[in-house]
Amino acid sequence: MERSGNGVVTGTLLLTAGALLGAGVALLLAPQSGRDTRKDLARYAKKAGRKAEGVVGEFSESVSEMVDAVGEKAEGILGQGKDLAYDAKKELIGVLEEGQRKLEKQRTRLEKLIA
Repeated sequence: MERSGNGVVTGTLLLTAGALLGAGVALLLAPQSGRDTRKDLARYAKKAGRKAEGVVGEFSESVSEMVDAVGEKAEGILGQGKDLAYDAKKELIGVLEEGQRKLEKQRTRLEKLIA
């Protein structure tokens, strides 16, 4: 167990030393000053921000258009549903009236047979 703990500590120290050494070499070999690098980073951040705003705007517009299209479809479906319900109601009333006529006809026939 003790060996495993030593290996982790050794690995962590080597990793930290490597990171520090790499950062030092990067600073020594940097092609421009820190001020210029900060300006470049600020410009890049602003540019990335503008692009992100554009993407968000386009996405927002797309979602808005999709919501409008879904709303229109829903209105159309609702209208069709109302039309179908009205047609079904008319048909049902017609069937009931036909049934009443047939019942009345049968009642009249029965009355004639009984009388």
